[in-house]
Amino acid sequence: MVENQHLSRRRLLGLAALGAAALSGATTITAAPRAHAAGQGENGSFVPAVVIGTGYGAAVAALRLGEAGVQTLMLEMGQQWDKPGADGNIFPNMLKPDERSTWFKSRTEAPLGSFLWLDVVNKNITPYAGVLDRVNFDQMSVYVGRGVGGGSLVNGGMAVVPKRSYFEEVLPRVDAAEMYDRYFPRANSVLRVNHIDKKWFEDTEWYKFARVSREQAGKAGLGTTFVPNVYDWDYMRREAAGEVPKSALATEVIYGNNHGKMSLDKTYLAAALGTGKVAIRTMHKVKTIGRQRDGSYVLTIEETDAYGKQIATKEITCTYLFLGAGSLGSTELLLRARDTGALPDLSGEVGAGWGPNGNIMTARANHMWNPTGAKQSSIPALGIDDWDNPAAPVFAEIAPMPAGLETWVSLYLAITKNPERGTFVYDKATDRATLRWTRDQNTPAVNAAKSLFDRINKANTTMYRYDLFGSKLKNFADDFCYHPLGGCVLGKATDLYGRVSGYKNLYVTDGSLIPGSIGVNPFVTITALAERNMERVIQQDISAK
Repeated sequence: MVENQHLSRRRLLGLAALGAAALSGATTITAAPRAHAAGQGENGSFVPAVVIGTGYGAAVAALRLGEAGVQTLMLEMGQQWDKPGADGNIFPNMLKPDERSTWFKSRTEAPLGSFLWLDVVNKNITPYAGVLDRVNFDQMSVYVGRGVGGGSLVNGGMAVVPKRSYFEEVLPRVDAAEMYDRYFPRANSVLRVNHIDKKWFEDTEWYKFARVSREQAGKAGLGTTFVPNVYDWDYMRREAAGEVPKSALATEVIYGNNHGKMSLDKTYLAAALGTGKVAIRTMHKVKTIGRQRDGSYVLTIEETDAYGKQIATKEITCTYLFLGAGSLGSTELLLRARDTGALPDLSGEVGAGWGPNGNIMTARANHMWNPTGAKQSSIPALGIDDWDNPAAPVFAEIAPMPAGLETWVSLYLAITKNPERGTFVYDKATDRATLRWTRDQNTPAVNAAKSLFDRINKANTTMYRYDLFGSKLKNFADDFCYHPLGGCVLGKATDLYGRVSGYKNLYVTDGSLIPGSIGVNPFVTITALAERNMERVIQQDISAK
């Protein structure tokens, strides 16, 4: 892991700023002197650059703008996760979810909806600005993170670089040599990606579930690969030894990790704040984007409290506007702007090219003499790699199921090569983007996953679990995804560096640039692509002025 001295110092300054904001309860987070930060995010204020969102692409944009000396405001619709609850923790674990778990719902919506068909997984809660949202469309639901750090708060941290051949297939007009030689290594360095100690993995009780799945895959002639992560593996080893508070070993992940994980608030965002040029305003949701006669952008923003009460409606103007609200958020903002006439010259490609990265979840039932372990780390460490299979490419995470008791379940999130794409359209009646996607479009993904796991079941004389995904007999969960991609595809809705077609100084810098699939967990690719794009934008559009 390489971190240069300047970046390390900025990260420490930013972490101090985040800590100070936590102590004061402030909704504005900045490391800048008060005089320099004044007015940022206030009604009627002007800021040179605004970044919408605080996820991967947004965090890259903010850091590189701050380093270039550009005063930058980040607008985040969720909260900074800094206030311990009654249990003394900031985040709840998966077995005892409360209001902190879920974004403004009266009941949690976990991916595993049942156990033995019993509704024992989800809990009734108070609607609150929780950390995980499940955005439900007609025939597809999408999980997204809410808060400073976006999806980095709620994912499993699997930092996977895609196979170069598939990257070249998905983004053929992007220089792959440049990406793999320069931008992927840069992203991995700042994200603080690290690798598990393989001897510890083989010895620890916490990864018995992964070793069981590896052995069963091997009987089917399938190989596995260790997967790097942004969770600190050394911290996890100390968790197991009882030296530090448990997080990954205390059923924490989809509702946040209290310890161990290098989420964006500890890496890119901390470094961005440390430049002294970046501020973050939380609980600020951008509703509309417009353009003034002088070419500057005007944003209408709703500020709310953590229970949804509206505090204020604001307008902020800026010269440079970067959309990093994710595949759903950035696409909806641009669709609304185009179809209401606020930005009528936006491309007809906005909304197109969406896909769920071929996500399919499934589970297998093991024999009673082959338990998976009552103690399971919540952070995946292995994947079954069958991506080179010409008939049905699959990369399958060996996922944990940390229930606190023996389940004999092997759980997987399969990433498949599904060519089907959906389209977002603006619904004037609801003022929302709706997704045109049918369950039938997931048939290629289900078939690919079935091909892989049928082979494993046959080789091990095992069968699927049908009781985990709701009240019906169901062995493949094909109605939700973790990896939404597309909607503002690079080279179609934008130029080859994320500049939005039709408008100057308007950029997209998140997963909506990637056309629906990348073959692995996408956040490293999103980060590296943002690094590439921001380098060009700052050189040509900002530093040259």
